[in-house]
Amino acid sequence: MRTSDWHRKAWRRRTALGLLVLLPAWLASSYMAGALPSPGNPWLNDVTVLVFGILTAWIAIGFWTAVFGFGVLLTQHHVTPLIEDASPHPPSKTALVFPIYKESPERIMAAVEVMYRDLEKQGQIDGFEFYILSDSDDPDAFVREQWAWAEVTRTLSAFGRIHYRRRRSNTKRKTGNIADFLRRWGYRYEYMIVLDADSLMSATCLSRMVRLMQSNPKVGIIQSAPGIILQKTLFGRIQQFSNRLYGLMYAAGLSYWQLGDSYYWGHNAIIRVTPFVEHCHLPRLRGRTLLAGDILSHDFVEAALMRRAGWSVWLVPELAGSWEETPPTLADELKRDRRWCYGNLQHLRLLFSKGLLGTHRLMFVNGAMAYVASVFWLLYLLLGTAVIAWHALVPPNYFPHGHGLFPVWPIWHENLAILLLVTSAIILFLPKILGLILVILQRRAALFGGPLRLSLSVVIEIVFSMLLAPVRMLFHSWYVISSLLGRRVSWGRQQRGGGTRNWIQTARLHVWCALVALVWTGLIAALNPVYLIWLLPIVLALLLVTPVTIMTESVEAGQRARKARLFLTPEESQPPEEIQSLDRSLGERVRAGRRACPGFSSALVDPYVNAVAVASLSRTARRYNREIDLTRSLYAARLLARGPKALNRSEQLAVLHDRQLLTELHHRIWTLTEDSAQNWNLTDGR
Repeated sequence: MRTSDWHRKAWRRRTALGLLVLLPAWLASSYMAGALPSPGNPWLNDVTVLVFGILTAWIAIGFWTAVFGFGVLLTQHHVTPLIEDASPHPPSKTALVFPIYKESPERIMAAVEVMYRDLEKQGQIDGFEFYILSDSDDPDAFVREQWAWAEVTRTLSAFGRIHYRRRRSNTKRKTGNIADFLRRWGYRYEYMIVLDADSLMSATCLSRMVRLMQSNPKVGIIQSAPGIILQKTLFGRIQQFSNRLYGLMYAAGLSYWQLGDSYYWGHNAIIRVTPFVEHCHLPRLRGRTLLAGDILSHDFVEAALMRRAGWSVWLVPELAGSWEETPPTLADELKRDRRWCYGNLQHLRLLFSKGLLGTHRLMFVNGAMAYVASVFWLLYLLLGTAVIAWHALVPPNYFPHGHGLFPVWPIWHENLAILLLVTSAIILFLPKILGLILVILQRRAALFGGPLRLSLSVVIEIVFSMLLAPVRMLFHSWYVISSLLGRRVSWGRQQRGGGTRNWIQTARLHVWCALVALVWTGLIAALNPVYLIWLLPIVLALLLVTPVTIMTESVEAGQRARKARLFLTPEESQPPEEIQSLDRSLGERVRAGRRACPGFSSALVDPYVNAVAVASLSRTARRYNREIDLTRSLYAARLLARGPKALNRSEQLAVLHDRQLLTELHHRIWTLTEDSAQNWNLTDGR
């Protein structure tokens, strides 16, 4: 299939997918209508059938995506039809962009070092430059980032190739950071590869992405399918295992029916700079309450805008050598989901924007359903409870059609209910079995610990997914409801280490889940104790959420699982050189960082850190009026008299952005009297 033919192929595939989704939804709704107790409340029954049909359609999308992906990976080598011309192309300058916000500088610079050395080893370094773009609003984090940047750049002799900049105002968060980069330096580059603070990509993958863009001049974005690595908690290792076992299959399925109308996930992707700058400006959603403000989930919108302008967007699962990390605990995942939920719901306000393709409108709906589906699931369970309450509290009407010879007895069709339950379980869990079968057929089971441990890992993963699903349902439902009620979302630092919460903290976080389970159990027990059998998996999961969370966020539990060769991934069985290098570099940098640990005071006292802080600022001359000079003098007087604690965070940041003040303070601090010098921990040997 040529790339020019993909539109008609995509239309046929999507039509088939639509039929495969709607048909089981219609059948399931019909069976549900017959399974409900009759005679009953018509309104309750109709709404229950409707909600069940929507849920069936939703899970059917994932099911058929996995089936498509299974078939593609089993029968084809290339998932996407992009041309990859091996002939040499004129060199195209590419920027590797790392937007960060109070992230570990050791992790970021370790990845930069590994990627730089890998590109250098392959002779590709001349085509790439690195940009660390900071939005950190903490002065100590700012100084540590500068220091780490200077260290890695000095080590690699890469001044002029690795750049660092912190914005003074972090408007529009990540999107604003990238837009600021494009305004200042975008004209230098034909492509940019956007990475997260936890991203890692091999030189082979980076170079291949550039070649694919050069060989396909109408492509605007190419998205890789990153694998999860470096997880240490049990929760993280289960997520990592799921990603490596099922993720490629799902990505291949998405690529199969999306083709050139694909997703952009915001990182580990290459972007053609010129059309991105011209067409992908994000609007600010007007209003004060309902999903207003800056668009948080920017990536889906940028992909839609790129396609509206006529540039295709491709997901390429076969791009090996692309990795990322994931939240290490359930609490951290839920914190991230809070932001993603708000961002995905914002897409609904763009649903009828002029010129968008129908495929991307459906993707907006699909993205919102990732969280709204939890509301439908909860609503379905509540409707089931309402049906039970109706039949328990309202006397049956044996003659609903008027007086007759024979009464109409209430009937509960248990066989149909069991059939629906089994069918739903197949739709939910068969993709996991297909992932297991695919790995075995491809003779890759040894990379996952062997067939026996691989199968056991799948079983345990299914159990944990069942235990955590009701918890996610309640949290996601609350996120949706609170977002629609106008509650805004804050942008916090992403936790990437191990779990740190104790039993009390975890219990406080999840106590409301247990209370919901207890109240629900008591209500059902009073109405119809038999119905508790159907709800038992959900109720138990909600009651056990605290011990399950404590167990899964444990690094020790993760280490024991790895020693038992459970939840192994190919990157652990046969670690690529890039991941081994990252692990070594990260360990060295963490140890060095603990010894040095520069902060705001270091930028004023330590000669080397001060020189780095001054050198990293723009050399553009600034005009100082009387008010600015007075403020600078006030800051200097307070710092010299009382030390670094004399200024608050915003004042410290203002000092760190002032070249003249940094230089002046450094000289004056080292000439302080002995009493004043104690505020800066200066010794007599200074």
